[in-house]
Amino acid sequence: MAHKKTILSGIQPSGSPTLGNYVGALRNWSLLQQEDYECFYCVVNLHAITVKQDPEALRRRTMDTVALLLACGINPSTSTLFVQSHVTEHAELTWVLNCYTYMGELNRMTQFKDKSVKHADNINAGLYTYPVLMASDILLYQSHLVPVGADQKQHLEIARDIAIRFNNAHGDAFVIPDGYIPKAGGRVMSLQDPSQKMSKSDPNPNGYIAIMDDPADILKKFKRAVTDSEGSIHFDPQAKPGVSNLLAIYSVFANMTVPEAEAHFAGKGYGHLKTETAEAVIADLAPLQQTYNKLLAEEGYLREVIAKGAAQARARAAQTLADVYHKVGLDV
Repeated sequence: MAHKKTILSGIQPSGSPTLGNYVGALRNWSLLQQEDYECFYCVVNLHAITVKQDPEALRRRTMDTVALLLACGINPSTSTLFVQSHVTEHAELTWVLNCYTYMGELNRMTQFKDKSVKHADNINAGLYTYPVLMASDILLYQSHLVPVGADQKQHLEIARDIAIRFNNAHGDAFVIPDGYIPKAGGRVMSLQDPSQKMSKSDPNPNGYIAIMDDPADILKKFKRAVTDSEGSIHFDPQAKPGVSNLLAIYSVFANMTVPEAEAHFAGKGYGHLKTETAEAVIADLAPLQQTYNKLLAEEGYLREVIAKGAAQARARAAQTLADVYHKVGLDV
């Protein structure tokens, strides 16, 4: 009997994700676990400390993120849900892979350059070697498929390069992972500047929707969304980026294709587009928000889930690390 293919993905405990994170990643995680895959989903709190953190706030957000993933439909009976720092093999494999990663490769990482600008007072070595820890996350579980946004493709590519280099030197230790990038709705743009990806770091809070936003705030932000002066609703990301972004969001949450959404809004104005998109988003997020708030009050259950997840993750990770240690001669 053939083994299931393995999927690995992680999310930082950095507060409520945006609608873009939800559409591009979290929504797909629950869908992927319903298919014939073995899924490992991880709260990547080791990655979080590349930026200065308040310890108590980090602990709280880590547990909040576990609750959020469960609310988004991750099923701990069929998927392995765990906290990265609970599986020490992540840090151990990272040191070995650091020794198989070239400075030139890390110098080309655009996210390091971007984050160095944003956190100029804390340009630390962890920020620089962040892609090696991400490679370890992926390779520890022999992941075949990694759901990634377009901005993470570079990190997946370096993980593949490191794995190929190690395998060539020592024999097959790692599966070479492939990316999974959603074809529809994978990239949600800012509501105020549709040339930019929707992000919590947007200086204009009207530019992004956080998935825990109050329905009234969601409606308000969509009503303020940038469109254009043309008045017609059709999909043309170059000429009509704002309208096209709203159409793309509506099509995802109304479960339509973009052409079906265009037909739905034929003869209607931008006010209809903004209001109906907001209503579709609010309706989709309401049960998620309700479940999340209920789970926050069940800390015992959350801790039970991540303890079980860590044990399952360690069982797989330890096998990979033992093989790597043997191949490089560390198992004396």
